[in-house]
Amino acid sequence: MSAPATLASIFDGIEVRRKRAKCEQPAAAQPRLPAWPEAVRVVPNPILRSALFGAIARGRRCYIDGEQLAALDGIEIRYTGQRLDQGDRDVWEGVLHMVRLQELGSQCRVTSYALLKLMGLTDTGKNRVTLNKRITRLVASALRVKQGRYSYIGSLIAGAAKDEETQEWLIELDPKLRALFAADQFTQIEWAVRHELNGKPLAQWLHGFYASHAKPFPMKVETLHRLCGSESELRRYRQTLGDALDAVAEASAAHGEGFSYHIRGGLVYVEKKARGAQRRHLAKRAAKPRTPRA
Repeated sequence: MSAPATLASIFDGIEVRRKRAKCEQPAAAQPRLPAWPEAVRVVPNPILRSALFGAIARGRRCYIDGEQLAALDGIEIRYTGQRLDQGDRDVWEGVLHMVRLQELGSQCRVTSYALLKLMGLTDTGKNRVTLNKRITRLVASALRVKQGRYSYIGSLIAGAAKDEETQEWLIELDPKLRALFAADQFTQIEWAVRHELNGKPLAQWLHGFYASHAKPFPMKVETLHRLCGSESELRRYRQTLGDALDAVAEASAAHGEGFSYHIRGGLVYVEKKARGAQRRHLAKRAAKPRTPRA
């Protein structure tokens, strides 16, 4: 049997099982991702505060074999696979965005056109090839993410199949991914701001990193260099960091997001407007009684 026929049988079989399931006793409900509006993308904080999706340029990727990636204190990420970049994160965010409306573990049916459009890209042959490579990388990934009491061991995408004629994908996420979306452990990213920063991987990483903090604390330039997974020398990184922060500030202002910064004494100070759950978090922290010093 030819490969296309085999893949077609997979799609047909899934459709038959879906119709049959309507007449059978429903199985126990699988977990769902938290709900979020159309204008944002949602990413677990450990992902945003680490070098998993690095601020790296396009091109040849090195292979990582179970190494522990740079991350903020309290986060442990071990990863096996090709290095992932901000474009890979866009695809993963897009898949999460599509799957949020259904149970984790169920097949998400989406065309290449719809997924590319969701990322603000045109449906061209080149973009389809790139999309295919990125989904393949995300399926082939193996990681262990641990923060606090919760951890996840698995891949970023559990599996995928594609009909080459219709360009329809069947994409599945592991239900255990829900552990990364515990309360207050994920961040809503303004998609319009991130999309405006397309082609500026360091700016995109910085936008996500600072979005995950209700009130950012001063950070050493060297620390940001390590956390974002930059492959540039520190001297070169220092020269590009200001430009990237300027880009974040301009894109944020254009879409009503407050963001300002200054660099002094080797430290980066960022001021931003807390939103939603972050405002509630700051209010709760401010309301806690403080123990007087002896």
